[in-house]
Amino acid sequence: MTNLVLYRKYRPQTFKDFFGQEHVVKTIMNEISSGMIAHAYLFSGHRGTGKTTLARLFAKAINCQNRKGAEPCNKCPSCLEINSGRAVDLIEIDAASNRGIDEIRSIREGIKFAPSFLKYKVLILDEAHQLSKDAANALLKILEEPPSYAIFILATTEAHKMIPTIASRCQRFDFYKLAFNEVVEKLSNICKTEGVDVEKEALNLIAAASEGSMRDAEGTLSQVLSFLPDTKIKAEDIQALLGLIDTKVVVDMSELILEKDKAKALKFLSDNVEKGLDLDEFTKSLIDYLRKILILKIDSDLIDTVMPVETKELRETALKQAERFTENDLKKTLNLLIEAENKSKYASIQQLPLELALIESIGIE
Repeated sequence: MTNLVLYRKYRPQTFKDFFGQEHVVKTIMNEISSGMIAHAYLFSGHRGTGKTTLARLFAKAINCQNRKGAEPCNKCPSCLEINSGRAVDLIEIDAASNRGIDEIRSIREGIKFAPSFLKYKVLILDEAHQLSKDAANALLKILEEPPSYAIFILATTEAHKMIPTIASRCQRFDFYKLAFNEVVEKLSNICKTEGVDVEKEALNLIAAASEGSMRDAEGTLSQVLSFLPDTKIKAEDIQALLGLIDTKVVVDMSELILEKDKAKALKFLSDNVEKGLDLDEFTKSLIDYLRKILILKIDSDLIDTVMPVETKELRETALKQAERFTENDLKKTLNLLIEAENKSKYASIQQLPLELALIESIGIE
């Protein structure tokens, strides 16, 4: 197995290899095939969902010398230049660290010159919302009267911070968090290619922790493979590495809340803290689990929606606990836990807010 970072090693080189965002990919491919290319695009969405990757693919496709349809050939001089990172006409700038007016003025001067090798000069501006006011206004001037060979792709995780006059001059595409199954599928493909033996439950944990970000998931998998290079990777390995909470601890605490046993609940919490329980992660996991219980209380038929990958045993336990909880108790307990989660960040005794929340929630009549 190579020691390259996985999200770079397995970055898609063609549109057909791109995971998720079908609504964006299809539209982009149609524009490339028809030759109806806009001069400015705004890619907006959650981190790690493929904004800059698709921007590079787009730049490669429109500059490909032997393109068939919309797909780049990855063999012509233009494709090879871009794949190797040597293409001087493909400019990538991080607005988070180059947010001033001087940097944008430099872009404005550079864009006056025609491409030296590629057909189009493509500027990818990442985290575009972080431009200063003056820099944004300078960029607006460029977007108003761009040269015919210039294409601008602005990527941002916070589109609402873009000034409207810039956004209105761009063709906007919203990138959504990747579906859980899409993340698992790609991780599974990577593991097969790398010849790594990984439990399905382990991949599920990585996918869940990534919160819809493929880059985060691939980064975590890369970390796991470096930590455990020659053994079968199990779910408990992922829990230990990521500091994830054992589901059984959360289920047992939920049971104690149901039983309304304050003493046992406080002792259970204290015992687990002594064993090294991460209070922040535990509170987060307990809130997440009780949220699912609340949804199941409202409609048990939503089990496949709220617990799509959990074990049969856990799903059955959750359904039984949902029957025993009252909707009112769940809502009050969740509010108390959310409040405790916020207070614990500033408490001199970190577990005290959670203890108070448990006492109050168990005391609910």
